[in-house]
Amino acid sequence: VQLQASGGGLVQAGGSLRLSCAASGRILLSYVMGWFRQAPGKEREFLAAIRWSASTTYYADSVKGRFTISRDYAKNTLYLQMNSLKPEDTAVYYCAVARLMAYDQDAYDAWGQGTQVTVSS
Repeated sequence: VQLQASGGGLVQAGGSLRLSCAASGRILLSYVMGWFRQAPGKEREFLAAIRWSASTTYYADSVKGRFTISRDYAKNTLYLQMNSLKPEDTAVYYCAVARLMAYDQDAYDAWGQGTQVTVSS
């Protein structure tokens, strides 16, 4: 599986962005796809994940209520809708796929290249 993330950019605080992650190759129904981010000088952080089959979702407390993960099964595409953005959301955002649900990045087998999100105050 290869992943291509897009949709990042510069936005003012309080604004919104929607990230996309197009997957080439077969995503098994049992797989989980997730979003992570990494800010300068910080470790990569789990944000959200979704089961490809049943759309069950999981969120980090830091983004719950502001970010929404979703997937389009027909388009083989993962999304992250980000609302009420804050300057501390500035980071490179990555999509990834895992065989089982996990919050640990080490469980994810394939990664997209990352897309930069910058939130100005």
